[in-house]
Amino acid sequence: MIQGAGSNVGKSLLVAGLCRHFTRQGLTVRPFKPQNMSNNAAVAVGGEIGRAQALQARACGVRPHVDMNPVLLKPESETGAQVIVQGRRLTTVKARDYAALKPQLMAPVLDSFNRLQAEADLVIVEGAGSPAEVNLRAGDIANMGFARAADVPVVLAGDIDRGGVIAQLVGTQAVLDPADAAMIRGFLINKFRGDPRLFDDGYRLIETRTGWPGLGVVPWFPDAHRLPAEDAADLGGTRGSGDFLIAVPHLNRIANFDDLDPLAQEPGVTLRIVSPGQPLPVEADLIILPGSKATIADLTHFRSQGWDIDLAAALRRGARVLGLCGGYQMLGHEIADPEGIEGKPACVAGLGLLDVTTTMTPDKRVTETAAVHPASGTEVRGYEIHLGRTEGPDRARPMFTVQGQPEGAMRADGRVMGSYLHGMFSADAFRRAFLGSLGAVPGGGSYDQNVAETLDALADHLAAHLDCAALLRLAGSR
Repeated sequence: MIQGAGSNVGKSLLVAGLCRHFTRQGLTVRPFKPQNMSNNAAVAVGGEIGRAQALQARACGVRPHVDMNPVLLKPESETGAQVIVQGRRLTTVKARDYAALKPQLMAPVLDSFNRLQAEADLVIVEGAGSPAEVNLRAGDIANMGFARAADVPVVLAGDIDRGGVIAQLVGTQAVLDPADAAMIRGFLINKFRGDPRLFDDGYRLIETRTGWPGLGVVPWFPDAHRLPAEDAADLGGTRGSGDFLIAVPHLNRIANFDDLDPLAQEPGVTLRIVSPGQPLPVEADLIILPGSKATIADLTHFRSQGWDIDLAAALRRGARVLGLCGGYQMLGHEIADPEGIEGKPACVAGLGLLDVTTTMTPDKRVTETAAVHPASGTEVRGYEIHLGRTEGPDRARPMFTVQGQPEGAMRADGRVMGSYLHGMFSADAFRRAFLGSLGAVPGGGSYDQNVAETLDALADHLAAHLDCAALLRLAGSR
C-alpha cells in the first residue's frame, strides 16, 4: 500500500507506474483504493469509480471494475458529498455525518479487496490524503484502518517538491499510533528536481530517525501532464500554443475534466482554463462548458463571475459553444429539480442558448456508450454519468446518434452544441473532424497511444529509481 505523507504527493501516478511495471514483468496486477474523493469519475464494470483507478486499471491492461475503488465520495457542496459504494449511489451525507457512516463501509471495502486478491498475483493499494491526519483515524477505511484490517504493508511517500520532506516523514511517524506506525515498512521520496545524490544526507537522516528503509528517490516525471489528472487542483493556466483557442471556465464542482486532455495535446490548439475572477476570453474560437457535480449551483457561480455576459460577447464575435453533461444542461432554457436532487427543490433559468429544458431525476445513468457523429460519420466510444433528462426542439439536430436515437442537441445555426457524452475527444477521428470543422488545424496523433507510451515511460522511470524488487518482497511478506 502506497500512502502519502500529505495530499497530492503523487500516489496515484506511483501506483499507475508500478502497476504498469509489474504487469510488464508478467504478473497479474490489480489496483485498489479503498476510499476516493473525486468528481472525476469513470464508468467501470458494475458502476462508477475514481478516474485514477481507471487509469491504473489501464496500466494493468484490464477493464476497470468497481472493486478497484469500492467507496467513492463525490462532493456536491462545501459540506456534503454523494457516497458511491461498489459503483452505486448509497446516499448523500454532510461531512460531519460521514464519520458515523464509515464503520459500515469497511465490510464492502474488504469484500472488494478480497475479490481482487483472489484473481491477482499482486494488488497495489493507494491511500487517500495522509495517515498523519490522525483526527480522522476513528473508523478509518482509507489509510491505516484499512491497512491493519487487511494486514497490508505500507510504504510512505513524501513530496520533496513542496519542501519539508524530512518533517513530512519523521513527523508522520511521530503522530501515528505505534500500532499504525508499525505497518510502515519503508519510505520513498517523490518529485525530486535536480541530482538526487544531493539528498543523500537527508535520506540517511530519515532512515536513522524512523528506522524505515528507504526504497528510492524518484526524480520529477515531466510527462505527468500527458496522463489524465484526477484532482481539480491540477487544473489551471494555459496548455499548448496553437492558434485555435479553447476556453473552459473552472466551475466550483467541475467534473470529468479529463474530457479536455486530448484537446490539450493537439499541436494546433491552446487550451485555457479560466479561473474564477478572470473573464472568459471573447477572442476564443471555442468555449466549452464542462461537466459539473452540482449543475444548478455551478450555474449560479457561472453567472456570479459575469461569464454569462462574456459568453454572449464571444458568441457575437463568432465563437462556438459546446456544453458537456452539466454544461449541456446549463445551455438550455430551464433546469428543474422538483425532488431536490441537488439540494432544495428548485427551478432555475438556464443560459437560454439551446432550445431545450432539463428535469433532474433520481435515476442516474452510468453507462459506456457507442455513438456516431452524423456530421462527419465518425464513431465515438465514450461514457455517460449523469442525472436528469433533457428534451426540446434542438434535440432534432443531435450532436450524435446512439443506436439510431438522438443524443445531444444543436442550435439551428450550428454555433451552440451540447452532449451528455464524456470522452468524445479521445476518439481520434472524431476529434480531428470536429476541430477541422471549426477551423482548427488538427494533428494526426493517437491519444490512446500517447497514454500507453506515457505509462510505459512512467514504469521505466520508477523502475530506474525505486527498489522494485524490495517492494515485491514486501507484498509477499504479509
